[in-house]
Amino acid sequence: MTSGTLITVAPTGAESAKADVPALPVTVAEVVATARDCQAVGAAVVHLHVRDADTRPTLDLGHVREVVAAVRETTDLVVQLSTGGAVTDPFDARLAVLDAAPDAASLTLGTVNFGRDVFANPWDLIVELHTQMQQRGIVPEYEVFDLGHLATLSRLLDRHGPPHGGHVHVDLVMGVPGGMPGTTQALAACLPHLPPGATFAATGVGRTSLPVMLAALSAGGHLRVGMEDTLTYAPGEPVRDNAQLVARAAGLARIAQRPPMSTDDARALLGIPRPTRSTVEALP
Repeated sequence: MTSGTLITVAPTGAESAKADVPALPVTVAEVVATARDCQAVGAAVVHLHVRDADTRPTLDLGHVREVVAAVRETTDLVVQLSTGGAVTDPFDARLAVLDAAPDAASLTLGTVNFGRDVFANPWDLIVELHTQMQQRGIVPEYEVFDLGHLATLSRLLDRHGPPHGGHVHVDLVMGVPGGMPGTTQALAACLPHLPPGATFAATGVGRTSLPVMLAALSAGGHLRVGMEDTLTYAPGEPVRDNAQLVARAAGLARIAQRPPMSTDDARALLGIPRPTRSTVEALP
């Protein structure tokens, strides 16, 4: 087991509407305030989806760069961009978010039913994301929605080499309708198929959030929480804000005697250097 717990916050996502979830952070100012509050209570990584002026999900590069720069100016968090976007986003737009030069980015390892929709991730897109991140110095977080995605990861690494930074970090996304269930048994089934030396986090969607967190901690894993995936804190009690979810995850990590990692420890684990001022200023 690792001695600390890497906590990632996914504050917004691409599914929920601001009109339905008023506490959802969608403006640049709201995302920055959320990132700052979540770092204060234990988050080390922020997983970003971006919204436009009408609060709709967008992959517009200008918007993406603005959010990345604003979070970096205000926090020390590892900035991880979603290359998944919304299920309707075209592949070229999903690839283009790498131009915003995040520290890290998600890389989903296979197509999966997503409720009534299909989240398409064909092999050629997976390879292109992997190799583009290698070339650009961006660390991938490999998103696994089902057990077979880990077989894809092994094939990817065998054919195209290790990720930038050399360390393989996987996020098991559990409880999505169409993907693997958010249960201890499903999490345990994945662990023997992780690449040697890899670390993992787990995300429990909706009501699976707590059981997945507990199972992940017991197995030496890390945690991802946030309003992208969880909108109810307890039965009948809406989530107040993302910091509330991070604070609960941090509390459970301390109970497990694996307290939250600092941002420096997270960078060391993932192989991500701290961005220099010249690197940030060079962004278009």
